[in-house]
Amino acid sequence: MLAKRIIPCLDIKDGRTVKGVNFVNLRDAGDPVELGALYSEQGADELVFLDITATHEKRKTLAALAHDIAEHLSIPFTIGGGIKSVEDVDVLLASGADKISINSAAVRNPQLIEDLAKRFGSQFVVVAVDAKSIDGDWFVHLNGGRLATEVRLLDWVKEAEDRGAGEILFTSMNHDGTKNGFANGITARVSETVSIPVIASGGAGNMEHFYDVFTEGKADAGLAASIFHFREIGITDLKSYLRDKGVTVRL
Repeated sequence: MLAKRIIPCLDIKDGRTVKGVNFVNLRDAGDPVELGALYSEQGADELVFLDITATHEKRKTLAALAHDIAEHLSIPFTIGGGIKSVEDVDVLLASGADKISINSAAVRNPQLIEDLAKRFGSQFVVVAVDAKSIDGDWFVHLNGGRLATEVRLLDWVKEAEDRGAGEILFTSMNHDGTKNGFANGITARVSETVSIPVIASGGAGNMEHFYDVFTEGKADAGLAASIFHFREIGITDLKSYLRDKGVTVRL
């Protein structure tokens, strides 16, 4: 059985790590270079760096900052935010990215997924999906959750896979920052819809929530931010807990 992955996420705004609730009310969470180095030392399996306002503000990912973060890592590193073309990805590769994450641009131009998979390989392409439950159905949102669409979550993750995505990063906007647990029911449906790995994001508040998303939610990886940034849970402790509960993790 493949090991379940623990992935801290660095949401970056104006060069600082930030964290909010339901995608709003952001507060400072520290220096991204220092946090990235810390998580690498603590045994995180991967790191995700998202420039959360890049698309909204119509600017590119902070490639220089990404380079600084990558220099302090010994684990795979995914970068996202404002990516709209193959050329954008070339810059991020040069900055040290192991994978890239695309979100809004992929929904607006699904061909981008195919172009990136053909150029760099599917294993390099993570399609991030921010979705919200509205009247019992889940709809994709763009621009850091600011713009609602009529695109249904399950339809979109399947199309993303068909077009060449190597991984899905699913964030429940309803659960983001609440620390009440992941959206296990819909995460399981996403996992059942696609055959590629699914990273669950949004709602982690304690160690049991990770166990639940790996078992009930059928996720391949659990991503979190504030509980790691504010030292509420240690990655080493979390992995030991999961191992003791019978979950396969890398120690």
